[in-house]
Amino acid sequence: MRLIKCLASLALSFPALAFAQGECANRGDLDAQYCDENKDLVADALTDPKKQKSPNTLVFSFTPVEDPAVYDKMFKPFTDYLTQCTAKKVVFFQVQSNAAEIEAMRSGRLHVGGFSTGPTAFAVNIAGAVPFAVIGNQKEYQGYSLIMIVKKDSPFQKMADLKGKKVVHTSPSSNSGHLAPIALFPKAGLVPEKDYKILFSGKHDQSIMGVNSGDYEAAAVASDVYDRMVERGQIKKDDFRVLYRSEKFPTQSFAYAHDLEPVFRDKMLKCFYDYRFGDELKKAFAGSDRFFPIEYKKDFSLVRYVSHTAGETFNRAAYDKQAAKK
Repeated sequence: MRLIKCLASLALSFPALAFAQGECANRGDLDAQYCDENKDLVADALTDPKKQKSPNTLVFSFTPVEDPAVYDKMFKPFTDYLTQCTAKKVVFFQVQSNAAEIEAMRSGRLHVGGFSTGPTAFAVNIAGAVPFAVIGNQKEYQGYSLIMIVKKDSPFQKMADLKGKKVVHTSPSSNSGHLAPIALFPKAGLVPEKDYKILFSGKHDQSIMGVNSGDYEAAAVASDVYDRMVERGQIKKDDFRVLYRSEKFPTQSFAYAHDLEPVFRDKMLKCFYDYRFGDELKKAFAGSDRFFPIEYKKDFSLVRYVSHTAGETFNRAAYDKQAAKK
C-alpha cells in the first residue's frame, strides 16, 4: 500500500509532459525530459552548464530491501570517505520504499544511490538515473538468485505443493520479489496468480520474517538478502528450506543523477571505484570489497528479459499504471 501511495503521489507531482531537451532523435522508454541519442538506454548528460548540478551536500541512499537504519550505519565509513574524497558534505538519505527513492532522484533530492535490481529500470527511465556500478570484487560483480523459501518443518517439498497456499511476493517493481517469479516459476510447476493469489509484503526481509512467523507459507525473495539475514543472526538457516533457486542476476545497481556536472561526476565516480570496503561491508556483502563498474545496457539485459517475459515494461505508461492501482 505504501508503494502504491508513493507511486500515485509521484505520478501527480511530475506530469508526463515535462520539459524536453529540445529535439530528441531517440528517447526509447525514457521519460519526456530525457534523451538517449547514443542509444545506451540511459539519459544523456546535460550539455547546458546552467542545468548541470554540483551540489554542496551530496545525498546518498541505499535500496530499502531491509530496515534503512541498518544500511545508514553500515555505509557510514564509506560516506565519511566520500565526504573527504569529493570535498562535499555527504548525507545518507533513509528511504522507506523503492518509489520514494525514485521520486527523490527525479525531484533532484537524491544525487547517487543503490537501487534494487527491479526498480533500477524505473529509476533509469523515470528519474534519469545512470547505473555505474554494482558490488563485487577484483574479478566479477556479486550476483543473487531468486529463491522460494518455506519453513523446514512444513510439508512442502516441491513448487507444485504450494498451489492454493499463502505465497508472498515483495513489491510489484521488484525483480526477484515479483517479476522473476512471474517469468520463471511456471517452468518449475507453479504459476503465480493462477496457482496462488499474489500477496505483497513490501520488503524482502518482511517476506522472510513473515514465513518465519507463520504469516505466510512461502516467499519469493532475493538470496543475498536471505543470506545476510542468516549471517547477522536475524534468522536461522536450519529453520528454512529452499524449494527453488534461479540463475544469478546482478545485485542492486549504484546510479547517479544524469544532471550532475561532468567534472564533479567523474571525480565522484573515481571515489567510488577506488574505495575498498571495511570488514563490516565485506561481511554484509559476502566478501565483496568494492564497487564494480557496469554498463546498464549490457549488464542488466537479463533483468529486462525477465521483465518483458513477465509482461512488464518500464516506460512512463507502465509507471502510471502502477500508480493508478489502489
